[in-house]
Amino acid sequence: MTATQVDPTTGEATVQSYQMRIGDQWLDAADGRRFETVNPFTGQAWASVPDAGAADVDLAVQAATAAMAGEWGSCTGFDRARHMRRLADILERDAEQLSVLESTDNGKLIRETSGQAKALPEWLRYFAGIADKLQGEVIPAQNPDFLIYTRHEPVGVVAAIVPWNSPLSLLMWKFAPLLAAGCTLVVKPSEYTPVTALELAKRVEEAGLPAGVFNVVTGQSAELGAALVGHPGVRQVAFTGSPNVGIKVAQGAAAHLARTTLELGGKSAQVVFPDADLDAAVNGVIAGIFAASGQTCVAGSRLVVHEDVRDALVERLVARADTIMLGDPLDVASEMGPLANPAQLKTVTGFVERAVHDGASIACGGTTDAALGGLFYRPTIVTDVRWDMEIAQDEIFGPVLSVLTFSTEEDAIRIANSTRFGLGAGVWTNDVRRAHRVAHQLRAGNVWVNAYRMVAPNVPFGGSGYSGWGRESGVDAVREYTDTKAIWVDMIGNTRDPFKLN
Repeated sequence: MTATQVDPTTGEATVQSYQMRIGDQWLDAADGRRFETVNPFTGQAWASVPDAGAADVDLAVQAATAAMAGEWGSCTGFDRARHMRRLADILERDAEQLSVLESTDNGKLIRETSGQAKALPEWLRYFAGIADKLQGEVIPAQNPDFLIYTRHEPVGVVAAIVPWNSPLSLLMWKFAPLLAAGCTLVVKPSEYTPVTALELAKRVEEAGLPAGVFNVVTGQSAELGAALVGHPGVRQVAFTGSPNVGIKVAQGAAAHLARTTLELGGKSAQVVFPDADLDAAVNGVIAGIFAASGQTCVAGSRLVVHEDVRDALVERLVARADTIMLGDPLDVASEMGPLANPAQLKTVTGFVERAVHDGASIACGGTTDAALGGLFYRPTIVTDVRWDMEIAQDEIFGPVLSVLTFSTEEDAIRIANSTRFGLGAGVWTNDVRRAHRVAHQLRAGNVWVNAYRMVAPNVPFGGSGYSGWGRESGVDAVREYTDTKAIWVDMIGNTRDPFKLN
């Protein structure tokens, strides 16, 4: 499996050239600028894309606005559903190709990108089933002369900014529900992973969706994102990324009263009680922090474990972490791939070094991989962590697990809730009453009991606090992209002059 093209004459890898999709055209940036995206495993450039600016954003928003006023805006929910199902069939056909492209662009294991690519049609088909069911309701009137009812109407042009860790999946989490609602989209993928959004655009075109429904602008400057968020034609912004950038996105959108949905990551706790099945907990904790090299918003980066089982659990985790096979993301035997870019490696390394300086200990890992080098960082478990240390408070976005100990249930809840984030949490216990009791008290939008990191198109996903607001997936996600209109109809026709007493 490879996404790299080879020159048949020289045998050397070639850089693939892409254009942006705006309206019904494939375009270069208005000023002709381009940049290259690098394969994190090889360290080599493999694709070249346009480096767009504000003029390109304006053109894309105009195209999305025209689609709302034209063919797409006149589609019924049944029409939208048919378009979405056609696209789902195409993505199902091309799932393997898309997964290879994703792994090449961001270094994520093919075993994970393959599963994510195969799930894309599920999201489209689920939301296609909602598209023709966005019904309002009749509201009982105080005055029997009136009929009052509501409609759920599309908010309009949506701007999406998606990150590099799961770019295609997180794009679909926004695209599918806003399609069902009847909106149009301008998306800016991460400068590290622009290719799969452009590949999705090819398939949107093949599926026959009207021009302007799906527009892609690529670029590497912060000004590009600011131009998109601040464009007066954008009525809603859907953003996934860091809290610091999310705050700027919210401020930029608020300047012209555009709505926002923000998914801003987390510092999720896996709480393990002494009665838990430790074999299951080991699997869940390992999957929660070392899958995707820890580069996931719901990474279970804090192990909050009871003092009675702490040593036994950490010993098992260290033993398993030391056997994790790092390697080529496109090799199905690999269990962990590289970090996505040099900046992320520097971030992860800095967190661990500062934690040790603050008194924490490294049980395993804590270094780059000597054999593979490059962007590979060993699975790392850090012990002797206090709840208020930086490593236990801030999102690392890497394969680093912090171990914290508790003695009582109240202690566990306090420690789990001690960060400013509120996205995910895991509870490991065989006591069903405790499971529900603790799950209800954890400040997190998603809680898994004796499991971790499960998602589905029909289950709402989102957080609170510095993890953001709004929900993706489930019926709630479609509501994020609609306005509710109330309509009053006088059925009698005896409206009187308001300035006459009789």
